[in-house]
Amino acid sequence: MKVTTRKAALSGLAMFGAAVLLAGCAQAPEESDGGDGGEASDFVPCMVSDSGGFDDKSFNQLGFEGLTQAAEELGVEPVTVQSDAETDYAPNLTNLVDQGCNLIVTVGFALSAATVESATANPDIQYVIIDDAADNDFDGTTDADNIKPILFDTAQAAFLAGYAAAGYSKTGVVGTFGGMNFPTVSIFMDGFKQGVDYHNSEKGTNVQVLGWDGTDGVFTGGFEANDTARNAAQGLIDQNVDVLLPVGGAIYQPGAAAIREAGREIAMIGVDADFTETDPSVADLMLTSILKGIDVGTYDAVVAAGNGDFDTAPFVGTLENEGVGIAPFHDYESKVPAELQGELDDLKAAIIAGDVKVKSYLAE
Repeated sequence: MKVTTRKAALSGLAMFGAAVLLAGCAQAPEESDGGDGGEASDFVPCMVSDSGGFDDKSFNQLGFEGLTQAAEELGVEPVTVQSDAETDYAPNLTNLVDQGCNLIVTVGFALSAATVESATANPDIQYVIIDDAADNDFDGTTDADNIKPILFDTAQAAFLAGYAAAGYSKTGVVGTFGGMNFPTVSIFMDGFKQGVDYHNSEKGTNVQVLGWDGTDGVFTGGFEANDTARNAAQGLIDQNVDVLLPVGGAIYQPGAAAIREAGREIAMIGVDADFTETDPSVADLMLTSILKGIDVGTYDAVVAAGNGDFDTAPFVGTLENEGVGIAPFHDYESKVPAELQGELDDLKAAIIAGDVKVKSYLAE
């Protein structure tokens, strides 16, 4: 299958100055004592996944885990519906509305249009969308008054991961590829490239980044673990990369398979979750992971809504508020330069202080 190269799309998200906390859902509600949630026994939190599914070891799974934890604390039963294709989004939302959900969490920017349509038609239901500002008319504001966006300036964390990749690389070539060229995907790739470029400028190295040039890149056209993702990874491996960053749901899985057949050491960088912990089958390949606090944000938003404290103020996760970060080196700790962790700590502090600028559509 052919790997496509796409041009980055402009997004009205660039006009969005802030973002949200998260929320979620799972199965038909039952009466309960309400636990610590007081009135929460009548509260029905719900969640619909994107096409990656709740077992993607990434952001769908993190959202589900945050929802489950919140529901247990509130003493309620969540309702979850999994989407297997884009055509499932609108029907799944209608399904949740019909089940009496008080709060509906939609996981991923791909559900933006369907979320806005459902929220507009159901103003008494609270909505949370992960990784999108729900600003489909690009006027800088959320398109419905009952939607809370949760966004993450992952470029900051990806900057650190790019610096680490450049510090580790032996071949002087690192690579990345994504699922689809949307801002919430390319933000990882762009931050990664900026981090590599910063290492080159500070250390006098000349590490190349393949798969993203700051505008265009290699994309698979979706987020499934398929032959297209495998071919994207293989194309980069054939160009001598020794660090690989796949961005988007399950596309890392064919990437890991390609790495194992390469016959040489190639490290991988995970996204959203710490892949060493969420998917032990790839733990030995992981240099680090670029983290989003999706589980924590989901938990906080669901608990707040269950206790009658829901608000639609957007939330943007940053290094400063610990909404984003990078995972430890784990098995690669002995393989990276001894001074690298200290340099990353200093670089993180410099980004937070504003002394090192990281560009992204959320940076303003």
